Amino acid sequence: MSDLSYMEKLLDGVEVEWRELGSALVRTKGTNITARRMKTLHKEYAPLKIFAGGRTVAFVDFKDIREKDINRKPSIIVKSRGVIGFEYYAKPFSHKNEMWSYHSTNKDINIEYVYYYLKTKESYFQGLASRMQMPQISTPDTDKLPIPIPPIRIQNEIVRILDTFTELTAELTAELTARQQQYAYYREQLLTFGERDVEWKILKEIAVFSQGIQVDTSKQLSERRDGFVRFLRIVDFVKDDEPPRYIKNPGERYIKNEGDLVMIRYGARAAGKVFLEYDGAIANNMFQIKLTTQEITIAYLHYYLSQQKIYNFLNSNGGNSTIAAITFSQVGAIKIPLPNLSEQQRIVSILDKFNALTTSLTEGLPREIELRQQQYEYYRDLLLSFPKPEVAAHD
Repeated sequence: MSDLSYMEKLLDGVEVEWRELGSALVRTKGTNITARRMKTLHKEYAPLKIFAGGRTVAFVDFKDIREKDINRKPSIIVKSRGVIGFEYYAKPFSHKNEMWSYHSTNKDINIEYVYYYLKTKESYFQGLASRMQMPQISTPDTDKLPIPIPPIRIQNEIVRILDTFTELTAELTAELTARQQQYAYYREQLLTFGERDVEWKILKEIAVFSQGIQVDTSKQLSERRDGFVRFLRIVDFVKDDEPPRYIKNPGERYIKNEGDLVMIRYGARAAGKVFLEYDGAIANNMFQIKLTTQEITIAYLHYYLSQQKIYNFLNSNGGNSTIAAITFSQVGAIKIPLPNLSEQQRIVSILDKFNALTTSLTEGLPREIELRQQQYEYYRDLLLSFPKPEVAAHD
């Protein structure tokens, strides 16, 4: 029997009771704690997890939080501000008081089953939240959500099936993390040379730099026209789904061509990052690096400048400004080892293979994780799509 026919048979003729979430589960409040207090109390291996907005968490000792504010039941945590979503947590925890959580005291309701159902409703709640200047939802929004409650044996089987998918994804993600660490180690090893092993030059001896152009958003178009080129902004390099923008061709001085590098100049986390992707006119918060010699390949230089130690060097020399800013003089002073071209090509070939395995969305582990996630979401939606009364509709 195929997975699909098994699931269809599992749900065939199942009677479902619809109840509002707030009446089916017990809602709990959080603890009155500030972000500063969380940071002060945080200990890396402490046993009690404190949830705050977004991905912010702290680990503290049990004595740091009042006993009445500690939740010891497997629960669904509602992330109600900023990044709206749900998280299942089965160990003791607490959370800030602008959040809330749910647990079950009913033996006929599997709390993890409800969590999986709520994950199918995240986009609905994100839509509700988007109506506010600061995205947020309130307790009535979740309390009044109708949820389907099939017999407990069906709930348990749905949880078993979906847990299997999430465990597979978690295993692949752990393997990807290990591969990324291995990749970083080998990259450092391959790109480490002694002072006397190869010739060294500073970057300004082998390349020239030019800053991008500032263009008002009113002059940026969402579609390409004759005489227009793509306008490359920081978001184009750090976000996967950013729609491209186009501007009137400003001239060769501002154009990044194939074989040129782009380095981001500003940003606490982005400054110093380098990219080879895309062609077009670059924004003024970036600059391009063009080689002036044939004794080095652009791919080799890209890998060398992408090292963590280069990023650290650039960001430790940004002066006293509260906004990190990379200057031409800083970049020009970077020392570059120049092995012969065949050795550069060998290094690039090895790192290309590692890179494809750890970062490519069309091959390797990231692609496998993406496919597993799609498979999980497909079966989750199939298993949790129960017929519902008109009054219960929440799409």
